[in-house]
Amino acid sequence: MLICPQCNFENPNTNKFCQNCGASLTQKVCPECSTYVALNAQRCDNCGAECGTVLWAIITQEGTLAAEENRGNGEDREAIFSSSSSLSSSSSSSLSPLPSTSPLPVGSYLDAQQRYQLLEPLPALGEIAANTEVCVRVLDCQPYQLSLLEVMLANEQQGLATPSMGEQRIPSLAKPYIALQSWCHLGIPLIHDAWQHENIQVILIEDRSNWQKLLELWQEDTTSSLQIVNFFYQMTQLWAVLETVKCRQSLWELENLRLDEDLSLALQRLYVELPSNPLAADLSEDLEAQPFTVQILGRVWQALFRQSQRTQFGSILHLIGELELGKIQTLVELQSRLEVIASELQSNSTSVPMTRTMPYSNATPTVLQLDEPEDDTELKTDDMPTLVLPMQLVSLENAGLTDVGRQRDHNEDYFGIETKIHKIELPNSRTLQARGLYVLCDGMGGHAGGEVASALAVSSLQQYFQTHWISDQLPTEDDIREAIRQANQAIFDVNQQDSRSGVGRMGTTLIMVLIQDTHAVVAHVGDSRLYRVTPKRGLEQITVDHEVGQREISRGVEPSVAYSRPDAYQLTQALGPRDEHLIIPDVQFLEINEDSLFVLASDGLSDNDLLRIHWQTHLAPLLSSSANLESGVQALIDLANHYNGHDNITAVLIRARVRPNLEQQQSVLD
Repeated sequence: MLICPQCNFENPNTNKFCQNCGASLTQKVCPECSTYVALNAQRCDNCGAECGTVLWAIITQEGTLAAEENRGNGEDREAIFSSSSSLSSSSSSSLSPLPSTSPLPVGSYLDAQQRYQLLEPLPALGEIAANTEVCVRVLDCQPYQLSLLEVMLANEQQGLATPSMGEQRIPSLAKPYIALQSWCHLGIPLIHDAWQHENIQVILIEDRSNWQKLLELWQEDTTSSLQIVNFFYQMTQLWAVLETVKCRQSLWELENLRLDEDLSLALQRLYVELPSNPLAADLSEDLEAQPFTVQILGRVWQALFRQSQRTQFGSILHLIGELELGKIQTLVELQSRLEVIASELQSNSTSVPMTRTMPYSNATPTVLQLDEPEDDTELKTDDMPTLVLPMQLVSLENAGLTDVGRQRDHNEDYFGIETKIHKIELPNSRTLQARGLYVLCDGMGGHAGGEVASALAVSSLQQYFQTHWISDQLPTEDDIREAIRQANQAIFDVNQQDSRSGVGRMGTTLIMVLIQDTHAVVAHVGDSRLYRVTPKRGLEQITVDHEVGQREISRGVEPSVAYSRPDAYQLTQALGPRDEHLIIPDVQFLEINEDSLFVLASDGLSDNDLLRIHWQTHLAPLLSSSANLESGVQALIDLANHYNGHDNITAVLIRARVRPNLEQQQSVLD
């Protein structure tokens, strides 16, 4: 089964194009230069950028590793993960065993289907001691193909697994990753595929070998004491989660402690706890006999200070000493002490207002970002898939740009951005209260007409909400409609005063977004649009143009007939030319329940389906917090000038990142 990268539609393996959206299933697009490259290419032939799906393969021989992993994990987990889970014969081809006597060179494959290609040589498994793991990087040459693990899990859930066909089964090494899939927001690595053939286990996880090490950041002088306390608290959160699958050893392998793009703590991989309790060489040998208690975290922290040659500060030194003496026995006690230390270090919270109205130039992005806000330590993983998690905003960024285009001699577009941020940062309670007002207008009426109307609309809306948006809740729909009515009236009055008539009356379209924490509302008049891009849903057009063609479609006319009219693209609504009684803005309220990129676009950017065609290369990468929004908005303007260019071009980007609010989730559970 081939999963379309654009719409996630399931296609037969023989399809070359998605039968739902038409996207190519035989090529992929380079994220840097938009060149089409082969699916099995690691790098783009045109620009050299890495565009392949590189994974981290862990290979081992089954032995006491598996036996110990299964011991003590509870009957529920045994019921969920039966070691005899297998595929029906129609689901997958049989696997060939990896050679045990000869090494595999770079370019060889881990599987008979020739999907996972070695980027590093694999030594002969026969020369590896039992329960010793070999790790290599591999390239997924069939990234759109449903993985063997996904098929096995789906079959298992549907009761299609056949115990008598135990040749292909979920390896015990993969079970902790599967159990913790709901906790990836806490830094748990994602599992991509897994299988077992005879006694050889293979799992493939996200490659984090190039992620920054926590120890490296620890060594930097710019790393503050509060950041260190925050990392300690994140470790306690991970401890609680890892305890459920007996993988707490993952926390004391210092090389395993990595940082994601938000500088939040993440694990490179999971380590299963063994009876011998073999710890990393950087920890004291006397820990080998120590049970798995929170005291181990104190030793890990000592090792981090020691290896980084960083001086321990007073309150942390005292805390580690109390851990060593056994005065702190529970995770809750430890977290409480960290909260007290963080409160001592926390400076007064600040409210950061930022206001920008940028008619013809870049708006410097507003960036406020939090890392991990969760503080619940006792939630069970079995609850996660069935809950709709309350979300919390952890970062909000924006950038805007407008351009005259290639054919116009003046710019009638205008946009405005206003944000207010209030941030309180504690290790267990990092809260971000954010408010944003984003307005884009595309004027009409020629010199001293369209540009006046668009600027007047933006300023009128900003002034209205400065006095009518004073609580921590979004304005009501009535307030929003009143704001738009007043903006319309301001332009209408100028038209009347100047005795403008007919096509000489100035006016403007409007697209406006208001954000309060994880809630948003969009209002629009005309054909300027709002798009939203999310990891799960891809690109969505939120607004419907106010134009003759869409009006006819709403009346039941076939789209092909509606847009065959010569006036199909004529606006049915705009601010300014007519009085308030003929202005009926569309208003929608939205929840930001996953990382989202909002795109406000004038028709110079959205014409000819430009964003729908190029969203994977020019919008989807901007969901990552490591992507620069200023560069992204400039790339959109360049794209529109290349393919359109017939009109003014304006784009405003808003990137909102969210994570589950586990404190609220506990209230839901209670």
